[in-house]
Amino acid sequence: MRLLVVNSNTTDSVTGRIAAEARHAAAPGTAVTAVTAPFGLKLIVTASDAQVAGTATLAALGAARGTYDAAIIACFGDPGLEAAKERAGVPVLGISEAAFHAAAMLGRRFGVVSFTRALQPMYEDCLARHGLAGRCAGFRSGSAFSGDPGTVAEDRAAMVLELVDEAARLDGADVVIVAGGPLAGLARTLGPRVAVPLIDGVTAAVALAEALVRLAPTVPRRPPREPAGLDPGLAALFA
Repeated sequence: MRLLVVNSNTTDSVTGRIAAEARHAAAPGTAVTAVTAPFGLKLIVTASDAQVAGTATLAALGAARGTYDAAIIACFGDPGLEAAKERAGVPVLGISEAAFHAAAMLGRRFGVVSFTRALQPMYEDCLARHGLAGRCAGFRSGSAFSGDPGTVAEDRAAMVLELVDEAARLDGADVVIVAGGPLAGLARTLGPRVAVPLIDGVTAAVALAEALVRLAPTVPRRPPREPAGLDPGLAALFA
Protein backbone atom coordinates (compact mmCIF):
# COMPACT_ATOMS: atom_id res chain seq x y z
CA MET A 1 0.00 0.00 0.00
CA ARG A 2 0.99 3.64 -0.48
CA LEU A 3 0.92 5.79 2.65
CA LEU A 4 1.25 9.57 2.60
CA VAL A 5 2.36 11.24 5.84
CA VAL A 6 1.93 15.01 6.09
CA ASN A 7 3.88 17.04 8.63
CA SER A 8 1.62 20.04 9.21
CA ASN A 9 4.45 22.35 10.25
CA THR A 10 7.20 23.66 7.99
CA THR A 11 10.23 22.19 9.79
CA ASP A 12 11.87 19.70 7.44
CA SER A 13 13.88 18.08 10.22
CA VAL A 14 10.62 17.20 11.98
CA THR A 15 9.36 15.68 8.72
CA GLY A 16 12.52 13.57 8.61
CA ARG A 17 11.95 12.34 12.16
CA ILE A 18 8.31 11.51 11.42
CA ALA A 19 9.25 9.73 8.19
CA ALA A 20 11.85 7.59 9.96
CA GLU A 21 9.36 6.49 12.61
CA ALA A 22 6.63 5.84 10.04
CA ARG A 23 8.97 3.64 7.99
CA HIS A 24 10.09 1.79 11.10
CA ALA A 25 6.45 1.07 11.97
CA ALA A 26 5.30 0.17 8.46
CA ALA A 27 4.74 -3.41 7.40
CA PRO A 28 6.70 -4.90 4.50
CA GLY A 29 5.08 -3.75 1.28
CA THR A 30 3.98 -0.37 2.64
CA ALA A 31 5.64 2.53 0.82
CA VAL A 32 5.81 5.66 2.99
CA THR A 33 6.05 9.13 1.48
CA ALA A 34 6.45 12.01 3.95
CA VAL A 35 5.93 15.65 2.98
CA THR A 36 6.24 18.97 4.76
CA ALA A 37 3.41 21.51 4.79
CA PRO A 38 3.87 23.86 1.81
CA PHE A 39 3.33 26.94 3.98
CA GLY A 40 2.63 27.82 7.59
CA LEU A 41 4.60 27.74 10.83
CA LYS A 42 7.67 25.98 12.22
CA LEU A 43 5.70 24.67 15.20
CA ILE A 44 1.95 24.40 15.75
CA VAL A 45 0.99 25.67 19.21
CA THR A 46 -2.05 27.98 19.22
CA ALA A 47 -5.55 27.75 17.79
CA SER A 48 -4.63 30.23 15.08
CA ASP A 49 -1.55 28.13 14.23
CA ALA A 50 -3.81 25.11 13.86
CA GLN A 51 -6.14 26.96 11.49
CA VAL A 52 -3.24 27.80 9.19
CA ALA A 53 -1.83 24.29 9.53
CA GLY A 54 -5.17 22.75 8.60
CA THR A 55 -5.27 24.64 5.31
CA ALA A 56 -1.63 23.79 4.59
CA THR A 57 -2.30 20.13 5.34
CA LEU A 58 -5.23 20.04 2.94
CA ALA A 59 -3.06 21.65 0.26
CA ALA A 60 -0.41 18.95 0.73
CA LEU A 61 -3.01 16.18 0.54
CA GLY A 62 -4.51 17.70 -2.58
CA ALA A 63 -1.15 18.14 -4.31
CA ALA A 64 -0.48 14.40 -3.91
CA ARG A 65 -4.02 13.23 -4.64
CA GLY A 66 -4.14 9.90 -6.46
CA THR A 67 -0.73 8.77 -5.21
CA TYR A 68 -1.74 7.30 -1.84
CA ASP A 69 -4.09 4.64 -0.46
CA ALA A 70 -4.28 6.24 2.98
CA ALA A 71 -2.95 9.40 4.59
CA ILE A 72 -1.76 10.46 8.03
CA ILE A 73 -1.83 13.99 9.42
CA ALA A 74 1.32 13.93 11.56
CA CYS A 75 0.57 16.83 13.87
CA PHE A 76 -0.82 16.24 17.34
CA GLY A 77 -4.09 18.15 17.29
CA ASP A 78 -4.97 16.78 13.83
CA PRO A 79 -5.37 20.08 11.94
CA GLY A 80 -7.65 19.75 8.94
CA LEU A 81 -8.62 16.16 9.78
CA GLU A 82 -12.40 16.45 9.44
CA ALA A 83 -12.12 18.29 6.13
CA ALA A 84 -9.57 15.77 4.85
CA LYS A 85 -11.84 12.85 5.71
CA GLU A 86 -14.62 14.62 3.81
CA ARG A 87 -12.61 15.25 0.64
CA ALA A 88 -9.85 12.64 0.27
CA GLY A 89 -11.84 9.55 -0.72
CA VAL A 90 -9.37 7.29 1.14
CA PRO A 91 -8.79 6.65 4.85
CA VAL A 92 -7.21 9.66 6.59
CA LEU A 93 -6.07 9.52 10.22
CA GLY A 94 -4.53 12.01 12.60
CA ILE A 95 -1.74 10.98 14.93
CA SER A 96 -3.66 12.16 17.98
CA GLU A 97 -6.80 10.36 16.80
CA ALA A 98 -4.79 7.16 16.37
CA ALA A 99 -2.93 7.57 19.68
CA PHE A 100 -6.10 8.23 21.69
CA HIS A 101 -7.93 5.22 20.28
CA ALA A 102 -4.93 2.88 20.56
CA ALA A 103 -4.34 3.95 24.16
CA ALA A 104 -8.01 3.46 25.02
CA MET A 105 -7.77 -0.12 23.73
CA LEU A 106 -4.66 -0.87 25.81
CA GLY A 107 -5.78 0.46 29.19
CA ARG A 108 -8.68 1.85 31.17
CA ARG A 109 -7.13 5.32 31.48
CA PHE A 110 -4.34 6.93 29.53
CA GLY A 111 -2.09 9.90 30.19
CA VAL A 112 -0.71 12.38 27.68
CA VAL A 113 2.75 13.92 28.02
CA SER A 114 4.44 16.47 25.80
CA PHE A 115 7.33 18.89 25.74
CA THR A 116 5.52 22.17 26.52
CA ARG A 117 2.32 23.04 28.34
CA ALA A 118 1.49 25.62 25.68
CA LEU A 119 0.17 22.72 23.60
CA GLN A 120 -2.27 21.46 26.23
CA PRO A 121 -5.37 23.52 25.25
CA MET A 122 -5.09 22.28 21.65
CA TYR A 123 -4.65 18.71 22.85
CA GLU A 124 -7.63 18.95 25.19
CA ASP A 125 -9.84 20.26 22.38
CA CYS A 126 -8.68 17.46 20.10
CA LEU A 127 -9.34 14.83 22.77
CA ALA A 128 -12.86 16.17 23.27
CA ARG A 129 -13.53 16.06 19.51
CA HIS A 130 -12.58 12.39 19.46
CA GLY A 131 -14.95 11.63 22.34
CA LEU A 132 -12.37 10.10 24.69
CA ALA A 133 -11.93 12.81 27.33
CA GLY A 134 -13.47 10.52 29.94
CA ARG A 135 -10.70 7.97 29.43
CA CYS A 136 -7.87 10.47 29.98
CA ALA A 137 -6.07 10.44 33.34
CA GLY A 138 -4.54 13.84 32.66
CA PHE A 139 -1.89 15.86 30.84
CA ARG A 140 1.68 16.49 31.91
CA SER A 141 3.92 18.89 30.02
CA GLY A 142 7.16 20.82 30.22
CA SER A 143 7.82 24.53 30.44
CA ALA A 144 7.72 27.05 27.61
CA PHE A 145 9.72 25.99 24.55
CA SER A 146 11.46 28.23 22.03
CA GLY A 147 14.17 25.96 20.67
CA ASP A 148 14.53 23.83 17.54
CA PRO A 149 11.52 21.55 16.96
CA GLY A 150 13.83 19.17 15.13
CA THR A 151 15.90 18.43 18.25
CA VAL A 152 13.35 18.78 21.03
CA ALA A 153 13.08 14.97 21.36
CA GLU A 154 16.74 14.80 22.35
CA ASP A 155 16.74 18.09 24.26
CA ARG A 156 13.81 17.12 26.47
CA ALA A 157 14.03 13.31 26.60
CA ALA A 158 14.91 13.26 30.31
CA MET A 159 12.01 15.58 31.09
CA VAL A 160 9.58 13.45 29.09
CA LEU A 161 10.78 10.35 30.95
CA GLU A 162 10.05 12.05 34.27
CA LEU A 163 6.61 13.15 33.06
CA VAL A 164 5.76 9.60 31.99
CA ASP A 165 6.63 8.37 35.49
CA GLU A 166 4.42 11.06 37.03
CA ALA A 167 1.52 10.23 34.72
CA ALA A 168 1.65 6.58 35.73
CA ARG A 169 2.50 7.00 39.41
CA LEU A 170 0.50 10.10 40.33
CA ASP A 171 -2.32 10.17 37.77
CA GLY A 172 -2.95 6.44 37.57
CA ALA A 173 -2.45 6.16 33.80
CA ASP A 174 -2.30 2.57 32.54
CA VAL A 175 -0.90 3.77 29.19
CA VAL A 176 0.92 6.99 28.31
CA ILE A 177 0.92 8.82 24.98
CA VAL A 178 4.11 10.67 24.08
CA ALA A 179 2.46 13.46 22.12
CA GLY A 180 3.67 15.54 19.20
CA GLY A 181 5.22 15.07 15.78
CA PRO A 182 8.56 16.49 16.99
CA LEU A 183 8.70 13.65 19.55
CA ALA A 184 8.19 10.89 16.96
CA GLY A 185 10.29 7.88 17.88
CA LEU A 186 10.88 8.91 21.48
CA ALA A 187 8.29 6.47 22.87
CA ARG A 188 10.20 3.59 21.28
CA THR A 189 13.47 4.84 22.80
CA LEU A 190 12.03 5.37 26.28
CA GLY A 191 9.76 2.31 26.33
CA PRO A 192 12.22 -0.12 27.92
CA ARG A 193 12.82 2.34 30.79
CA VAL A 194 9.22 2.73 31.99
CA ALA A 195 6.63 0.50 33.65
CA VAL A 196 3.66 1.30 31.39
CA PRO A 197 3.10 0.99 27.64
CA LEU A 198 4.02 4.10 25.65
CA ILE A 199 2.13 5.14 22.53
CA ASP A 200 3.68 7.07 19.65
CA GLY A 201 1.03 8.72 17.50
CA VAL A 202 2.94 8.15 14.25
CA THR A 203 3.41 4.46 14.98
CA ALA A 204 -0.24 4.06 15.97
CA ALA A 205 -1.45 5.90 12.88
CA VAL A 206 0.66 3.78 10.52
CA ALA A 207 -0.64 0.54 12.02
CA LEU A 208 -4.26 1.71 11.95
CA ALA A 209 -3.97 3.11 8.42
CA GLU A 210 -2.66 -0.23 7.18
CA ALA A 211 -5.52 -2.02 8.94
CA LEU A 212 -8.12 0.30 7.42
CA VAL A 213 -6.76 -0.22 3.91
CA ARG A 214 -6.84 -4.01 4.45
CA LEU A 215 -10.50 -3.68 5.44
CA ALA A 216 -11.01 -2.14 1.97
CA PRO A 217 -13.65 0.37 3.01
CA THR A 218 -15.52 2.45 0.52
CA VAL A 219 -14.80 5.94 1.79
CA PRO A 220 -17.49 8.42 0.72
CA ARG A 221 -16.27 11.62 -0.87
CA ARG A 222 -18.26 14.78 -1.34
CA PRO A 223 -19.21 15.59 -4.95
CA PRO A 224 -16.71 17.75 -6.89
CA ARG A 225 -17.05 21.41 -6.03
CA GLU A 226 -14.17 23.79 -6.51
CA PRO A 227 -14.44 27.19 -4.80
CA ALA A 228 -12.81 30.03 -6.69
CA GLY A 229 -9.24 31.18 -6.11
CA LEU A 230 -7.86 28.16 -4.29
CA ASP A 231 -4.24 27.11 -3.88
CA PRO A 232 -3.54 24.41 -6.55
CA GLY A 233 -3.26 21.69 -3.93
CA LEU A 234 -6.57 22.66 -2.36
CA ALA A 235 -8.17 22.87 -5.78
CA ALA A 236 -7.07 19.30 -6.51
CA LEU A 237 -8.68 18.10 -3.30
CA PHE A 238 -11.95 19.82 -4.19
CA ALA A 239 -11.98 18.76 -7.84
